[in-house]
Amino acid sequence: MAAEDEAVMWVEKYRPKTLDEVVDLKDIVESLKAFMRNPKTMPHLLLAGIPGTGKTTVALCIARELFGQNWRTFTLELNASDERGIDTVRDRVKDFSRYSRAAFGNVPYALIVLDESDQMTGPAQTALRRIMETSSRTSRFILICNQSGKIIEPIQSRCAIFRFSKLDRKAMIDHLCCIAKKENVKLALEAAERIVDYAEGDLRHAINALQTAAAYKEGVVDEKTVALVVGEASPAQVQLMIRKALNGDFIDARKQMYDLIGSFGFSGSEIVRQMQRELFKMSGLTPEQKADLADVVGEYDYRLTQGANSDIQLSALLAQFAKIGKPKGETT
Repeated sequence: MAAEDEAVMWVEKYRPKTLDEVVDLKDIVESLKAFMRNPKTMPHLLLAGIPGTGKTTVALCIARELFGQNWRTFTLELNASDERGIDTVRDRVKDFSRYSRAAFGNVPYALIVLDESDQMTGPAQTALRRIMETSSRTSRFILICNQSGKIIEPIQSRCAIFRFSKLDRKAMIDHLCCIAKKENVKLALEAAERIVDYAEGDLRHAINALQTAAAYKEGVVDEKTVALVVGEASPAQVQLMIRKALNGDFIDARKQMYDLIGSFGFSGSEIVRQMQRELFKMSGLTPEQKADLADVVGEYDYRLTQGANSDIQLSALLAQFAKIGKPKGETT
């Protein structure tokens, strides 16, 4: 379709249409392909994992594999975080699942995709459990969630569970380079690596960052452009701030922290998150020191989430680093 060809968002433009196009996830794809060879044997599915790893994409690929071009006719898509009450389950889902719309070759059922199903209320999940039982002859459910622990056990036991972990770093870099080539964008390898580090396994996040960087400096994406777009200080700057604090130079470390906030517009939680990431990359620290520092970072991250003043808490965090880094026996 022309509309698809002219899609502005690269995330949608390059969304896989078949299971073969899915990035990484080889084991999951092979298991699902086995179901596709004999669709009658496919159970209800529960796709769980962090955002941006392909759960919704895989669900839509399954729909296309089962029903071809008519997949929308035989598929009901709901976002459970918006429509998560018991009325939605009883009305929309029950009405759709009551009658088989399929009669489509070897597929004797319709497909119901419930995205963000871990946001459904308890009563809604209880109602859904019964519907999954009674409508199994006419429907198959694909439940998508970030945290499978929020799905009640009776539903989990009725599903084949697939857990999506962070995507492979090299696979993400290769995919970004492939997109850049198709869009006639010159993407430096260092820039692709920086985007992947920033995305932390979230391919959707990475593709959006690439598109933004390409628009910022048309036709060329280098590491400097990526740093400006993602609003992230260089690892060297953050590590220098940490080292100054550990060396007891609290005032200089605090000044650098404010420079980072002023240059990049960081919030307190973003500074803390990047400190946590860089902490484990730093050389010269013992495992015990890293454990102590990670404990401190966790404490101050919690304080920030509870609404504490970010300036005061970040200063206190650096002060704690200075105390931990001070050699034993040294007095003030």
